[in-house]
Amino acid sequence: MKTIKFNSIHLFVIFFIIIGSTFNTVYAQNLESKIDSLLLNVFKDKNGPGGEFLVSKSGKPIYQKAFGKANIELDFNLTSENIFQIGSITKQFTAVSVLILEEKGKLNVNDPISKYIPDYPMGDKITLHHLLTHTSGLKDFTKMKSLQEISQKEMTPKMIVDFFKNEPVDFAPGEKFYYSNSGYIILGYIIELVSGETYEDFVQKNIFDKAGMTKSFYASDRKIIPKRAYGYHKKENGYVNKTQISLSIPFSSGSLMSTTVDMLKWQNALNQNLLLNPKTIKKAFTKYKLNDGQELSYGYGWHLSEINGVQLRKHGGSVFGFKSMGVYIPSEDIYVIGLSNCDCNSPTKVTEDIALLTMKILKKA
Repeated sequence: MKTIKFNSIHLFVIFFIIIGSTFNTVYAQNLESKIDSLLLNVFKDKNGPGGEFLVSKSGKPIYQKAFGKANIELDFNLTSENIFQIGSITKQFTAVSVLILEEKGKLNVNDPISKYIPDYPMGDKITLHHLLTHTSGLKDFTKMKSLQEISQKEMTPKMIVDFFKNEPVDFAPGEKFYYSNSGYIILGYIIELVSGETYEDFVQKNIFDKAGMTKSFYASDRKIIPKRAYGYHKKENGYVNKTQISLSIPFSSGSLMSTTVDMLKWQNALNQNLLLNPKTIKKAFTKYKLNDGQELSYGYGWHLSEINGVQLRKHGGSVFGFKSMGVYIPSEDIYVIGLSNCDCNSPTKVTEDIALLTMKILKKA
């Protein structure tokens, strides 16, 4: 048997590898326990609805856990495979769909609405850019009292646009920032008009398929969707099933479903320029300005904020029975996605806290 001889350099390298591995393991365990502690503060009821969280560094998961039940009646626990409605994170997919069409030469973000919807009031003054940045002045149709009259109806995109289009604007285009679902409904309708496809089919073909997002869908309460997480509200006497609405109503402002794993594929597809070239995707992450020169903290489908000098790209979502939040730190390539199946458990703050905590701990590792 051959004897292996080690010199001092070999021994030093082996020692360094062992110590380095132990060092990283300690930090990984520390990160896991601290994230657990943050999440257990929010998701305290293990027998109620809960949430699923994924943290990634450089495109790879470093933390992934689920808390609570996917279905209370059937007593099924949430897992990483469960599919949640993501609410307004849908706006990211709508914004990127518009940019895909621009890259193909089918439209321009500076086009007025009237180019596509000739009879839209003030359509010659409101541009797609105004819709994308929530600076159009359009009233948010979800705040209209008459919404209840159509909430159970199956509506076409044109019907929804016609529902709110004669509402007076709240301010002149470009004058202020005001978050409005109406603008993203119009964008979805224009995507259909320009592409000749349904919004659902366009997103499926141009985003989900290209990014490998096999567990993401346009939401439906009628379709059989394996591993669906059921949505809940919390009342004084306990949990109840979510209020039913027609999912044609949120449309391109909030009707998509996904998993944490698929949402990481989405983030990676953006980073790897699988969907758009670098110059085009940069438009989504640019801080634009109002008419008076004031800088916005919203790009196209993303809130763009800064905490202690750290730049964040983020967006949340809320739709009956579900809440969601995604936070990305570009400088560190850290992505955190949190999905909840009860609108009683908001992942908004804890997702941001996890992203900043992860950055802090990994910088020490």
